Formats: sequence, C-alpha cells, structure tokens
Amino acid sequence: MEKITWVENTHPNYNKFDNSQRMFPREISRDTRKFHDGIPGFEMTPLKSLRKMANFLGVGGIWVKDESCRLSLNSFKVLGGSYAIYRFIKKLIGEDREFSYEELISNDVKALTGEITFATATDGNHGRGVAWAASKLGHKSVIYVHKNTSQSRIDAILSYGATVKIIDGNYDDAVDQVSIDAKINGWEVISDTSWEGYEEIPTWIMQGYTTIVSEVQEQFGAQGILYPTHIFVQAGVGALAASIIGHYHAILGKNSPISVIVEPDKAACLYESMKIGDGNPHNFPGDLDSIMAGLACGQPSPIAWDVLVESVDLFIAAKDYIAAEGMRMYAVPLKGDPFIVSGESGAVTLATLKHIMLDEEFTDLREKLKLDANSKVLLINSEGNTDPINFRRVVWEGSKPLPHR
Repeated sequence: MEKITWVENTHPNYNKFDNSQRMFPREISRDTRKFHDGIPGFEMTPLKSLRKMANFLGVGGIWVKDESCRLSLNSFKVLGGSYAIYRFIKKLIGEDREFSYEELISNDVKALTGEITFATATDGNHGRGVAWAASKLGHKSVIYVHKNTSQSRIDAILSYGATVKIIDGNYDDAVDQVSIDAKINGWEVISDTSWEGYEEIPTWIMQGYTTIVSEVQEQFGAQGILYPTHIFVQAGVGALAASIIGHYHAILGKNSPISVIVEPDKAACLYESMKIGDGNPHNFPGDLDSIMAGLACGQPSPIAWDVLVESVDLFIAAKDYIAAEGMRMYAVPLKGDPFIVSGESGAVTLATLKHIMLDEEFTDLREKLKLDANSKVLLINSEGNTDPINFRRVVWEGSKPLPHR
C-alpha cells in the first residue's frame, strides 16, 4: 500500500503562466491586503520556522504560514469570502472606488444594497468565513453542508447567525443544490469553486487569498530571504493552491518556487485530472470520505485548474494516515521548534514532505523535486482545530496510525 502516489505535470501549457498573470496581476495582493488590514482585529498570521525539523529531514529550512489564528476563525477561508463580498457590494452599488471597512458596514451602504442573503456550500471553513463576513455587514447567510460534516463545524457556522442546511450527499452535491436554491430564493452565492457562467466571485475569492503571499513575502524579507525554493500546498477544489502558486508564478515566471499539490487519495480530483492527461478537469467519483474534510472535493474549480495546469510541477495523492501523522508532528514538535495546532487538512503537507525526504522508496521523487540541504520549503497550515472531537482522536488517541510493514 503506497503512502503517496504522484504524477508530473504534462499539460501543454505548463510553464506559460498566462492564466496566472491574468488572474493575479501584480497589484492584487496589495489591494486585498489593504482591505483586510482595515477589518477590526485583523492581524498578520505568523510564519513559523521549523529549524529542527528541517535539520532532521535534511532541507535548508521549513516555514509554516499558520492560518489557524486568522481572525480567531481557525482558517484562511475568511480572506476569500470577505473580499468577495466586499467586491460584490461595490459592484452592486456601482462604486469602483475603495471603501473603508467603516463605510462598508454603514447604514448608508446598507440603504443602497438592501438586505442580502449570501449563500454557499462548504465543508465547514469557507461557510464559517462567509457567515462571519455576512453577519459583520448586517446581512443574512444560508450555508449548505454535506451529511458527513461534523457537528462542531456546523455549530461554528451557526454561531454567526447563519441558517445551515444539511444535504444528503457529498460536498459536490451541496454545491449543486445551493446553486439551484439560490436562483429560486434570490440569494447571492459566494462560492470558492467555479462553474460555467459563474467565475467572477470565485476569482475574487482566489484573489482574496493572495493576502497570504503578501504577508509571507514581508515575513521572509525580514529574515533576509527573497523567496522560498519550494511550496507544498494542499488542495480541495484548488482555489487556495492556485492563489498561492499562481501568484508566485505571476510575479516570478520561470524563476518561481518548485510547487507541489497534495490531496487526499479519496478525493484526488486534481491528481486524477492530470493523470488522465487530456487537459481537462475531471470529477473524482465516490463519497469523498476523507478525514481531510476541507479537501474532500470531487470536482476541480475550472478557473483554479487553468492556473494549476500551467504552474504546478507535481500532484500528489496521500492517504488519510499521512494527514494524521502530520497533525501529531505539529502537535509534538522536535525540541526547539514551535508547537502548531493543525487540523486534518492543514497537516498533510508536512508528513508528505517527511516521507519524501526520509523514505528510500521516494529517492527518485526527492531528486526530481531537487529537495536538498539548500531547499527553503513553504507550507500552509490552512486550518487549526476545527473539529475538536476528531482532533483528540488523532492526536490523543492515535487514530489513523501509520501502518508498519
């Protein structure tokens, strides 16, 4: 049983970066960060150095952008949802100028927009971010979740006044249903995945995530580092990965970091699409039942796919126990490294890197990725403890142990 499987990028647009430059113009991270900085309580999340782990694995450095403390929401997702709602309101009232946060929540703007109901499908984190943003602006939200969504994630969404609807199906079924119901009820869909005829808002969401890159580069600069040499990013529909990797490629072109996407093997839609190799995104069948709930998506976002096929070097599908191992690695760090609270979706890249560096069976992969003592690796801890019951099962009780041969 293979811990991870991988496929190289064979798309004909590989290394062209046209979509990256179109989606992520140079000024976009400046604009998104200026908006986010105006939100009360907004602070830069830490970029944590795992020096001891880097020495242990034989790389030059490992840095983790820790999104577990983003606005006390335990996830990066609020960056995209809040920015998309901001752009939507600007377009709705016909104003192209920049708005301060105070203006955005003012009665004057509310009088122009009327009451809006924002809707989305989620595995938990995106819905929580949309519900939070809607409540701050004085609007309603309706959040669709799939039947396997944990109660703790549902409760977190409900805490911001949202209406939650549980769909008897998987994440993709929830996406389909909310788009149908929104048309009937006049709701505005704020989805982080795209489909034909629905691309503008998912683009704004992806652009909202570029605040992460802006902060990372400021933090690297303070340490005298220009750029990472490698980026490992986890993926569901691909929006976060496209934002991080695509933005670097829009800025640096062929000098960009070597990039790797990691998905659950039970929901590896991007990996499978690249493996099929016809240049199109493909649906991953099944119930998508992975502990990596935030990545359990069967259908790639087409606009994210367009960025990823021209910029990502390698796609990896990982077993659930790899994510569980990563959670324990973060929770019980080597002496001298910081403790990091990482959920199932946030931790899979660290353990994947570990196996690539230490397992003899991945020697060829390690060499292909040029991972060595000079490598500066960037990881994104995309979520904290968003499901406390499962977190304890994994970290305390050893759920999903690594099989030993």
